[in-house]
Amino acid sequence: MKFKHTLAAAAVALTVGTANAADIEVTHWWTSGGEAAAVKVFADSFNAMGGDTWVDGAIAGSGGVARPVIVSRILGGDPMGATQLNHGRQAEELVEAGLMLDLTELAEKEGWRDIVRPSSLLDSCTLDGKIYCVPVNIHSWQWMWTNPGAFEAAGTEAPANWNDFVAAAPKLQEAGIVPLAIGGQPWQINGAFGVLAVALGGTDLWKAVNVDKNAEAAGGAEMAKVWEAFGAARELATGSAVEQWNEATNLVLTGKAGAQIMGDWAQGEFSVAGKSAGTDYDCLPGLGLETVLSTGGDAFYFPVNDDAEVTAAQMKMASMMLSKSVQVDFNLAKGSLPVRGDVDLSAANDCMKKGLAILENPDNILPDGTQVLSPDTVQQIDDLLAEFWATASMSAADAQARYADLIGDAD
Repeated sequence: MKFKHTLAAAAVALTVGTANAADIEVTHWWTSGGEAAAVKVFADSFNAMGGDTWVDGAIAGSGGVARPVIVSRILGGDPMGATQLNHGRQAEELVEAGLMLDLTELAEKEGWRDIVRPSSLLDSCTLDGKIYCVPVNIHSWQWMWTNPGAFEAAGTEAPANWNDFVAAAPKLQEAGIVPLAIGGQPWQINGAFGVLAVALGGTDLWKAVNVDKNAEAAGGAEMAKVWEAFGAARELATGSAVEQWNEATNLVLTGKAGAQIMGDWAQGEFSVAGKSAGTDYDCLPGLGLETVLSTGGDAFYFPVNDDAEVTAAQMKMASMMLSKSVQVDFNLAKGSLPVRGDVDLSAANDCMKKGLAILENPDNILPDGTQVLSPDTVQQIDDLLAEFWATASMSAADAQARYADLIGDAD
C-alpha cells in the first residue's frame, strides 16, 4: 500500500514526546528463543550504560505482522523510541516524510563508512546523502539446515547439495521423516523460492529478474527450471504442517524433518537447544551449489521527537549497537554475521565461519530482495507464492507467467 500522502500530512501534524525521557521503548519482532537471547544482549548493554532504560516492545509474529503496527504508531503520533526494520526500502517513505531521526553526524563521527561491510547495508540506510538507520547484522537467506541424524536414521547419506537432498528425500519419506520443513507464512515461502532461484538459476539470472526487473528473464526457460524445483519442494514439504519458522526449525532439530531452507537466524534456535554445528546439525550455504550470500538483515530506526533527552538516548543506543563487543555478542546469539569487519569472531561456529569466508570475496555478495524491490512488489510476490504453495493444482508454468507479469510491473 502506498501511503506517501498520509505520511506527508502526518509529518506536519506530528508532535512527539515520551512520558519519561529515560525510558526508551524498542519495538521488534524477535520473540523466538534464539532471538530473545540476542535482544537481551542489546537491552543489557544499553541498560549498563546508565541513565536510560531499554523498555522492550516485542510484537509477536513475523515482520509482516509487526511492520504495519510499527508504521501505524509512528503515523498516529505514538512513536516508539527505536524500532527494528529490515535493510532496504521499508522505511523509505517514513524517512521522506521527515519522521526518522537523522544519524549522519553520529555516523561520521564514528566512521561507520569505514567499518560497516558490505557498504550496501549502510547505503540502504542512506537517503539523499543522510544516514537514518543503524545496520546491526548480516542475515542471509542462502542456507539449508540439515539434521545428519535424520538421514542416518533413514539409511542414506546426509546431502552435500540440493540435488543430493532431492535424491535422498524418498528414503526420508519411507522412514516417516518429512524431507523439507517450511512454515506456512508467505514470507517463508518467498524466502525459500529466492534461495532456489539463486542456487539453481545463478546470480546473473537473479539480478536480471530482481535488480533489472526483466520480465523476459522472469518468464524464460532458465527461470522455468527454478519454478519446477519450487514445485518439487512443495511436494517435499508435505506433512510439515507448521506456521512459524522456529517451529519448522524445531522439526529439523528433533529429527522429524531432514532439512529446512531458512535464513541464518535459524542457528539461534540450534544454539539455545545446545546443538553443535557440524555434528548435531549442518549447513549448506547456497544449497551447496552456489557459493553466495545475500546480505539483508536488520536495522534500527529512531523516530523523531521533541525531547532532547530522548534524542540523546537514541544516539547513545545507536552507538552501542555498533560497538565492537556488542556486535560480537549479539551476532553470536542471533546466528547472524556482524556488520563490522574489524571484530574478533574466533568463537564463531563452523557454519558462521563458512559464512564469513564467503563474505571475504565481494563477488559472492548479493543484495537482499527487500533492498531492490519495493514493499508493494514484495507483498504481491508473497501472495502469488503462497497461493502456489497452497494450491497443488496450480502448475509451475501458470505461476511463472503471473510472476513474470509482476516483475514487469515492479517498482
